[in-house]
Amino acid sequence: MSTIGHLINGEVVVEGHRCQDVFNPATGVAEKKVDLASKSLVEQAIASAAAAFPEWRNTPPIKRARVMFKFKELLEANAEKVCQLIGEEHGKISHDAMGELQRGIENVEYACGVPELLKGEHSRNVGPGIDSWSEFQPLGVVAGITPFNFPAMVPLWMFPMAIACGNTFVLKPSERDPSSTMYIAQLLKEAGLPDGVMNVVNGDKEAVDTLLTNPQVKAVSFVGSTPIAEYIYSTANANGKRCQALGGAKNHAIVMPDADMDNAVNQLLGAAFGSSGERCMALSVAVAVGDAAADTLVSRMREAMQSLKVGACSNSDNDFGPVITRQHQQKVTGYIDSAEQDGASIVVDGRDPQVAGYEQGFFVGATLIDGVTPQMQSYKEEIFGPVLQVVRVNTMDEAMQLINDHEYGNGTCIFTRDGEAARYFSDNIQVGMVGINVPLPVPVAYHSFGGWKRSLFGDLHAYGPDAVRFYTKRKTITQRWPSAGVREGVLFSMPT
Repeated sequence: MSTIGHLINGEVVVEGHRCQDVFNPATGVAEKKVDLASKSLVEQAIASAAAAFPEWRNTPPIKRARVMFKFKELLEANAEKVCQLIGEEHGKISHDAMGELQRGIENVEYACGVPELLKGEHSRNVGPGIDSWSEFQPLGVVAGITPFNFPAMVPLWMFPMAIACGNTFVLKPSERDPSSTMYIAQLLKEAGLPDGVMNVVNGDKEAVDTLLTNPQVKAVSFVGSTPIAEYIYSTANANGKRCQALGGAKNHAIVMPDADMDNAVNQLLGAAFGSSGERCMALSVAVAVGDAAADTLVSRMREAMQSLKVGACSNSDNDFGPVITRQHQQKVTGYIDSAEQDGASIVVDGRDPQVAGYEQGFFVGATLIDGVTPQMQSYKEEIFGPVLQVVRVNTMDEAMQLINDHEYGNGTCIFTRDGEAARYFSDNIQVGMVGINVPLPVPVAYHSFGGWKRSLFGDLHAYGPDAVRFYTKRKTITQRWPSAGVREGVLFSMPT
């Protein structure tokens, strides 16, 4: 059984002190092991990044961009290999893995424009013979801690822009599916990145806490659950670090009576069940306005869900794959049990899917639950599985109040033909990313990604323009060269 190590100063390192199984979630079999980094190994990675920083920060931005251009080419040339690794360890079907990788590549493309993005501001003659300008300088060593559900895309939200801005990087990916992340990091080395600029440490809480407390790490980016995001943010801040920590979600879609119901059903199928619902932007609650709309939605969803295929990544005809672990499978089915016990109606039951040849896999079938109320545990908490719950309300205002009252504010959507309703919704909903007949309103790479409320801790969102600000610090310089023979006297008042 192979062991996945770490990438430190351009070399693959394996300690061998502590290891953890890496499962193929379709078969339920541990096929690899991942080496879990000790505190000293993480410190070695940080030291490697710190040693590489002075030369890298002084590398012209255009040369950093050229590395990113080459990296983009290598990602595209090796896309099938990356997606195969994602499928083997996460369970994503190939078309879903390819979509994930493409969204990541788009962030590399944006980072290729870093010479333009880092241009500062200049003002001539702010005073007599005085010029002033600002520069955006790198922070130093920065770290990323990324989740299992997007082992390619989320790291690509972070390190391409951080590195293009002149920082050096230490990445701690999920220990559940680390191979694709490691492979991508090696492609970056192949693209010409100097050793030490990008380092990868696989590990658990020991590795995370080392990154959060080490004084050489200046900033931390995180994506994961809200309890961990809150811990990451508070610990990083207590140790004087800049931090952005993206947490959980409970994304609602309002289905209005005038909605194009066929379109709404098609969009909800993909948004609720794609990637087995293991997306922070998954639509997990449909809020139907009026019983007529609710009855139509439930009836058409029930019918459409009969053709959905859950299975292994090796069959690209499947719509979605397994969830990540046996424990998570049990957690998801536990939420379905809870909803049923609380009085909701299980319209389509995915608790015991039959996947021929993969009987030990971590599968949950597409599940539809009607009659859910805000008091139910399954409504309050993030399920993170292929489960769509239907909540019935009488008015749009009631639907919006549900969304605004929820502790999470990551993504939301409304299905309607009414422009006035759509505008009112987008203006007044308390959520960071909003879709109008768009179920997964994930911003493109040249905008920024982030929710509101307990879905984001920190002031700046991920990737896009906010990433440039997060991974740099502004320096403003004011300069005067006095003319010969012209000298000012002593000034004790504030200069104006």
